[in-house]
Amino acid sequence: MPWLDALQTTLADDFAEFAQPEQIVPTAVRLAFAALLGGLLGYQRTAAGKSAGLRTHMLVTAGSALFILISRLEDMPNSEMGRVIQGIITGIGFLGGGAILKLKDDQEIHGLTTAAGIWLASAIGIAVGYGRLGTATIGTLLALVILGVLWRVERRIEKRDTPG
Repeated sequence: MPWLDALQTTLADDFAEFAQPEQIVPTAVRLAFAALLGGLLGYQRTAAGKSAGLRTHMLVTAGSALFILISRLEDMPNSEMGRVIQGIITGIGFLGGGAILKLKDDQEIHGLTTAAGIWLASAIGIAVGYGRLGTATIGTLLALVILGVLWRVERRIEKRDTPG
């Protein structure tokens, strides 16, 4: 059956990377690590009761890492990698924009920190995609300090400056 031969050939070509464990194992490890770091950020946001939580941050970090990994596996020149990163940043900008709300009653804008967190999660994923796991880990730890510790400092300042 010629169609079956064509299907087998197509599938063999499309899944050829699985025959090369020296490529697939590091790719899987990096994607899992990106998801783990995103999960740490997302867990903090979920615990704080914010809208973009665990799954969102995991998807953003893993997705950003995957775009970089695919480009690197295809030996994309560095000049073209900048375009990939620009595309990721643009897409994340739309996602972050969706997290920002202006409430009519309060005349306040909410979600800026969530949007910034999604933006940073994307940068962490890009770092993982480039194999900069240490840099990505430091970025994640810094984000956790900013989101968890500095939040308390910010609340104290607001209480101190509030009349009454």
